[in-house]
Amino acid sequence: MIDREQYTPGPARGAQVRKDGEKWTLILARELRHSPEKVWQALTDPAHLREWAPFDAEGSLGTVGTVKLTWVGTPTPLETRVTRADAPKVLEYNDTRWELEAFAGGTRLTLWHNIDRRFIAWGAAGWHICFDVLERLLAGDPIGRMVGAEAMKFSGWQRLNAQYAKQFGIETPNKPPQAAQKP
Repeated sequence: MIDREQYTPGPARGAQVRKDGEKWTLILARELRHSPEKVWQALTDPAHLREWAPFDAEGSLGTVGTVKLTWVGTPTPLETRVTRADAPKVLEYNDTRWELEAFAGGTRLTLWHNIDRRFIAWGAAGWHICFDVLERLLAGDPIGRMVGAEAMKFSGWQRLNAQYAKQFGIETPNKPPQAAQKP
């Protein structure tokens, strides 16, 4: 594992926001150098999720059914219903959808995450860092999970938050409510 001090996230990129009525959706896309099967395992296996995702899973997300997710920084697990698990292409649960597409010898990973409009830039910055951590984990060069309040203290998160807020044309709140600390 490299020293976290050596990690600097790249600029805000690959993100957009969609509004449907009162529902806001953050969409992030990233091209990873790994096969859809390898990325799928990282998205569904609890041991892999503990290394990069902003939550812990008490069971596999790779099959339709119920699993408990505990978002980092929150004390109570949330009962989560996996509604679609088409390996290695589409994974859906609660307010989250992942699509994996074989692309240039790797995978184009796209996340759709419904989120309170006030926290879209925060979510984009958090998921951006999660994607970076995921990429390094899959490459065999892990830097450790950086999520929740810990990530928000990181200067790279603060820069990304400001860049995404500017990109989306929004202002972000100064202090998060406890529930808004996901990712």
